[in-house]
Amino acid sequence: MRTTILVVDDNLNMRLVLREHLERFGHRVSEASDGSEAAAMLKREQFDIVISDLKMPSMDGHQLLAYVRKNHPEALFIMISAHGTIKDAVEAMKNGAADYITKPFNMEEIERIISNAEGVIDANEEPAAMPDFQAKTMIGESSAANEVRSLIEKVAPADSTVLILGESGTGKELAARAIHNLSSRGKRPFIAVNCAAFGAGVLESELFGHEKGAFTGASSLRAGRFELADGGTLFLDEIGELTADIQVKFLRVLQERRFERVGGVRELSSDFRLIAATNKSLEEEVEKGAFRRDLFYRLNIIPLVLPPLRQRTSDIPVLIGHFIARFNVKLGTTIQGVHERALQTLCAYAWPGNIRELENIIERCMVLARGATITFNDLPPHLSVSTIRGNEPGADQAAGKNLKQALRTSIEYLEKDFIISALREEGGNRTNAAKRLGISRKSLQLKMKEYQIDV
Repeated sequence: MRTTILVVDDNLNMRLVLREHLERFGHRVSEASDGSEAAAMLKREQFDIVISDLKMPSMDGHQLLAYVRKNHPEALFIMISAHGTIKDAVEAMKNGAADYITKPFNMEEIERIISNAEGVIDANEEPAAMPDFQAKTMIGESSAANEVRSLIEKVAPADSTVLILGESGTGKELAARAIHNLSSRGKRPFIAVNCAAFGAGVLESELFGHEKGAFTGASSLRAGRFELADGGTLFLDEIGELTADIQVKFLRVLQERRFERVGGVRELSSDFRLIAATNKSLEEEVEKGAFRRDLFYRLNIIPLVLPPLRQRTSDIPVLIGHFIARFNVKLGTTIQGVHERALQTLCAYAWPGNIRELENIIERCMVLARGATITFNDLPPHLSVSTIRGNEPGADQAAGKNLKQALRTSIEYLEKDFIISALREEGGNRTNAAKRLGISRKSLQLKMKEYQIDV
């Protein structure tokens, strides 16, 4: 599917230039002349990305950003600021913008930023969180989930560096966000960077920032992620991918919290808490000479190991219930649960992709399901008997026994919470609440009757 982009700028020529360029790269683009018009369009249509100028009449970029973060948090926001307003750009990032562009800019920079944003949309490593998930920190009641939840709650108030270890898809960014949200920095920025998503030269610029003219294509000054995380939390995912050169420079930042932008001479400082994550064994990387030992010791102050899903199979029914409830709202479906044979297959599978793989499979099944429940025939072919792993004795039976209660409780609780939140945000207006939920007004009324919700 093409990325849908809303360009917001009171300058007609700027909108036309951006639209022509973005459509040439296959994006679907709409325009708004100011923040108020953009807000009205967002009520009628869903956009993946909003690119907005800062200075506009009626509703400026900061006001539009606040509106988008509150009412359309799924949309990524990119701010365009005039040359010389770097402080405004940094403030926008701290208030939830995914990125920013300073004028004058070149189209290569625009496409790079859009590509980064698409990576967040299409390949976000961790599954999306349910409402108020920051207080729960991990779905499930298995001993493994309880241990992780307890450790997160213990380390969150401290300001120490945390190193999160776990396989891909186990929820490393979700855990990092939970630590941030439960800390004293919770209302300050959470800046996330996937170190594996950039080449060495680009990653250095992303982390340290760069001065105008520092290299070919650096048409304006750009603040780095160290700078943007000031007062908040910096989350570096896939930290094991740092090159030797960046490891040396990064070590100095950790020791002194001081750095220079690429091409700059002025020393800057930033007060941030560091949370790093990796699916590699950094100790093995140290022994191979691929990772600095002194940097490893700086990172490994508080290790947090996230268990793979195959070690917490008793949580699978609860996770399935959570995903069904969320996707019922997102997809407009009315799936009520999972057939017992399908559940036993899901609980017996090895889950190499962990929670992310489970989330994707549940969404696929819900789109293709022909009835009110997900059946064995709705599962993808690779979940056949020949590929499933033998569970511990009694695991399937326990999962089947817990299915009815776990799914019903999760689905009903979450669906009711989604509906009440939408009605509250829309002041009790059922038509607008239905649009917000992505379902028809009739479906909303039926759900309100089912859950005895009184406006």
